[in-house]
Formats: sequence, structure tokens, C-alpha cells
Amino acid sequence: MNLYSAADAVSPSIQRTNNYLFHPFRWATFLKLALVACITEGGMTNLNYSHSTPASHQAGTGAFAPFGSPVFWIVLAIFMLALIIPLALLIFYLITRLRFAFFHCLVNQTTEIRPGWRLYRIQAMRFFLLNLVAGFLFLVLAVVLCLPFFFAVIHMAAAGPSQPFDFGAFLRIFLPFLGYVLAICLFAYVIDVILRDFMLPHIALEDATVSQAWAAVRSHIGREKGAFTLYFVLRLILPIIGFIVLFIVALILGLILLGISADTMIGLNAWLGAATGFGAVLLILIKIVLGTVAFAVGVVLAISIFGPFSTWVRNYALFFYGGRYQALGDLLSPPPPPPSLPDIAGTPEAA
Repeated sequence: MNLYSAADAVSPSIQRTNNYLFHPFRWATFLKLALVACITEGGMTNLNYSHSTPASHQAGTGAFAPFGSPVFWIVLAIFMLALIIPLALLIFYLITRLRFAFFHCLVNQTTEIRPGWRLYRIQAMRFFLLNLVAGFLFLVLAVVLCLPFFFAVIHMAAAGPSQPFDFGAFLRIFLPFLGYVLAICLFAYVIDVILRDFMLPHIALEDATVSQAWAAVRSHIGREKGAFTLYFVLRLILPIIGFIVLFIVALILGLILLGISADTMIGLNAWLGAATGFGAVLLILIKIVLGTVAFAVGVVLAISIFGPFSTWVRNYALFFYGGRYQALGDLLSPPPPPPSLPDIAGTPEAA
């Protein structure tokens, strides 16, 4: 396979994405692959838990007194965490396994998800555990780095309301903290690219261990520091630009869809708004059906817009690294068969 630079890999990855999704074009297959691409490239889960305490202590003295007890909220929080954490881990594992299945689809140009899902079960579990360890270590590092800023804010708050607010001191805390957050985000991005774009192909194709995959990736990066640096830059900038453009397109189409739905609802209200009995029930049913259809159309539009873009992102990573990793490159661009030797024994000269 050709050795593509980070800039040169853009065009062939677009062409491969176009051929994979649209030649031939089948709606069911396209939506399936586009949905898988959206899930595997944008599968980030944020878990937020919040609760509010009663407005007054008097609420805990009535019939709902147990719900105002701190013990109740602690038990409820533990119970919710016991449900949410295993569910989040299960979803993360399924997404990881789906990434391997989609990797298999792209490198082999197949539209069947199931073969890759079955083939890389052990490798996906290894990669899943690697991501958990890396995520935990990254979280510990982020907390340790942010602790000084946390204590500084606590020290400012401990001064009490009698002290005037020192805006200069606040900036001296906030600006370095903002720089730390940016550095932590960039570090997380680099780790994610190394894991998904570079180490995953080694784990999938060679059944490599984590140390073997990292050793191979480190060797490639060490030989071409400039090429990989440019790749990290473009791998960050190009998806951001593409996402912004596609988001604007999706927003325009969404507003058009919303306008059509609103006009339809207004027309229905003008037609059946004063109806009673069966007419009122019919109006509600029609609104439910139209709302469901509008939602389904919106989901299909989102998948159709962001699915090809997500597929290109993965193809871009494959094309760049495929020129440096022969096993991957041979799958993306199989080498020509060796020339066949003439049958010397059957020629007239040999006779």
C-alpha cells in the first residue's frame, strides 16, 4: 500500500467511503452502516446524577418524612450507582466490540456486522480492559493536577464574605486552571487516537498483547515523528471543521422539518380543534402519528448526515496507518499476485 502523509490520506479515504456506502446504494444497508459509524465514532457517555433537598425542614415531618432523611438519599445514591455503573460498563463494552466489527467491515469491504462481532470477541475484551485502565489512570492524573486549584478556591472561600472579592487573585487561579484543563483534554485526545487509530489494528489483526501493540506503535511514531505530529493535528482539526459544517446542515434541515410539522399541526388544530368525542380522539391520534413520523425522519436525517462523515474519519485513520503497518495495508490495498512462471516443460523448445 502507498505511504500516505496525513494530508494525502484525506482524498483516498473520501473515495473509499463513497465506494463503500454508495456503490451500490441500498437504503437499509446504508442506514445500518451509518448508524454503526455514528455509534462507534461518537460513543461517549456522560453520566450525571443530581438531587435536590427539601425546601424546608418541615417537609420531613409529614407523611413523606423518610424521603427527607439524609440516610434515604445516601441509600438511593448507592442503589442508583449500583445500577448505573454496570449498565455503563456494559454499554461501553458493546460499543468497543462494535468498533472491532466495524473495523472488520471497513478493511474487508463487507457490509455484514456479525462476522466481525464474532471474530474479535477476545480482542475486544482486551481492548475494553485497556481502555478502562487508561481511563482510570487518566482520571487519577486529572484529579491530582486539579487539586491545587481546588484548594486555592477553598482558601479564597474561607476568607468569608467580610473580605472584598479579589478579582486579580481569582484570575491568577482561573487562567492557569483553564490551561490545565486544555492540556488535559489534549492529552486525552492523544491517548484516544493512539488507542483507537494505531493500537486497535495490531490487537485485531495480530491478536497482539497490549505491550506488543504499544511497542509497534511507538516504533512507528519514533521513525516518523513529523508525519505523526501532522496527523494528530489534522485528525483533530478536520473532524471539528466537518462536524461544524454538518451540524449547520443538520440544523437547517431540522428547522425545515420542524416548520413543516408545525404547519401541519396548526392546520389540524384549525380543522379539528373544536371537535369533541371521536373527533378529539382522532386529532390526538393523528398528532401522535405525525410526531412519531417527524421524529423518525429527524433520526434518519441525522444518521444519513453524520454516518458517512464518521465512516470517513475511520477510513482516514486506516489509510494513514495502513501505509506504515503492512498487515493493515495489505488488507486495504491487496498487493498484486506474483507473475506466473511459464510452463517450461510444455514448450516446444523443451521437447
